[in-house]
Amino acid sequence: MFRNQYDTDVTTWSPAGRLFQVEYAMEAVKQGSAAIGLRSKTHVVLGCVNKANSELSSHQKKIFKVDDHIGVAIAGLTADGRVLSRYMRNECINYSFTYESPLPVGRLVVQLADKAQVCTQRSWKRPYGVGLLVAGLDESGAHLYYNCPSGNYFEYQAFAIGSRSQAAKTYLERRFESFRDTTRDNLVKDALMAIRETLQGETLKSSVCTVAVVGVGEPFHVLDQGTVQQMIDAFEIVAEQEGPAAEPDVDSGQEASAEPEPEQGAAAGEGVAPMDI
Repeated sequence: MFRNQYDTDVTTWSPAGRLFQVEYAMEAVKQGSAAIGLRSKTHVVLGCVNKANSELSSHQKKIFKVDDHIGVAIAGLTADGRVLSRYMRNECINYSFTYESPLPVGRLVVQLADKAQVCTQRSWKRPYGVGLLVAGLDESGAHLYYNCPSGNYFEYQAFAIGSRSQAAKTYLERRFESFRDTTRDNLVKDALMAIRETLQGETLKSSVCTVAVVGVGEPFHVLDQGTVQQMIDAFEIVAEQEGPAAEPDVDSGQEASAEPEPEQGAAAGEGVAPMDI
């Protein structure tokens, strides 16, 4: 089962300078259901795919509220994500009690990254097998961070993690320049379109995705299924009107509706294969 003799311990370096157990934790993030995040100047939107283990079970919760101004979406081991979100919640409560002000998003992300890094340097611990997209709003504006199991963190305009996330990244890379000045509703629309790219032909419905928003004058909250379904229906109508002009074939109309231009649709398809786990 082991790749080689250097992956039995998280503190053992390979001759190539790699820590294989940290890489295995990062692979667990790629195996999880997709999560995406987008931000503008005033709002941040998180979205995730609801994936159940069987038709008889409910899906795992993938988006957690940390504070009124911070929320997270996870991909990977849900149990690890639940523990880390509780840690973040406690940090926000302690900071608010001490300083009577909200915890800055960047400071919380650094504390979370430090906590993850300790697990890569202790032989009796294992890395957290979960990636977190941290969305928040503070005095400096809206922020979207990605926290990696390796202890690294990055700030993004838009990002996607999890299974088949490369298709969503391809969509976001084509659109991200317009996100900064876009409206809240258009940001949610792009989030749903990005989620749709990860489904690989499956119909986008409110039951297979979760969307959360935080912004100026809008505390972090998860949109209810009815609201999400109404927005999906509205986008589908626009896509159906644009679809025939881009692709007359009825069978491929649904695929063309995600991106009316054929060359863009092909680019998204090319990004699917490498992440198909």
